[in-house]
Amino acid sequence: MAILDRFKLDGDVAVVTGAGKGIGRAIALALAEAGADVVLAARTARNLDNVAEEIRALGRRAIAVPTDVTDMAALEHLADRAVKDLGSLNIWVNNAGGLPDGTPRYLTRTSEDEWDAQIDLNLKSVWMGAVAAAKRMKDDGGVIINTSSRASFGGQLKNGPYGASKAAVNSLTSTLSLELAPKIRVNAVAPGPIPTENFDESMGIESDEDRKKLLNNIGIPLGRFGQEEDIAAAVVYMASPAASWVTGQCLFVTGGL
Repeated sequence: MAILDRFKLDGDVAVVTGAGKGIGRAIALALAEAGADVVLAARTARNLDNVAEEIRALGRRAIAVPTDVTDMAALEHLADRAVKDLGSLNIWVNNAGGLPDGTPRYLTRTSEDEWDAQIDLNLKSVWMGAVAAAKRMKDDGGVIINTSSRASFGGQLKNGPYGASKAAVNSLTSTLSLELAPKIRVNAVAPGPIPTENFDESMGIESDEDRKKLLNNIGIPLGRFGQEEDIAAAVVYMASPAASWVTGQCLFVTGGL
């Protein structure tokens, strides 16, 4: 197989959670460009419908399934829709996550309810999504990709609950890769700072000047914030035959941080 052909996803069906905007939207579009049909999941139906139209314009099939990723029954339904409507399930991207209310917190100033909400959104949802996907992949195999974060590495002053949840995603990824081998590969992609709508909200960015100041404070070695497409490209690699001998890994896409 020619090297570029190893990055093609022709005939695959992918599920992407958190696909209505930001990084999730970019991942869904990238998978479609690589040849996959895509099942789009998020809470807001309007956003999903817009992305679905973009994918259909690329000549691929797409369905929108409004989904609460913290609900196991909803994730089981999502997986069933992939098989029922598009014929199979080959790729599952656990991308939904973030800060439940857009507010970074110190560990010692986090209430039990706030902690539970963070873990449910960033960790429990990944576990449940992987379980739902694996049930439908076990005979033919497939790929599960989890969105981690640069915050999963090292201490995270004022963002402890988020960092802990993403560090746990890395552990979960490693263990699932052992449990589901050899037919199902499980990997993670860890974005660095990417100025999405959610990122700007959580960091209090209201202008280009605010963004420039933050960039200077962070000191990213490659000199710029990441783009959504930087993460999407990494996910396409992890999903494709080009990564057929890669499992249990977390690829940090961080500009050198």
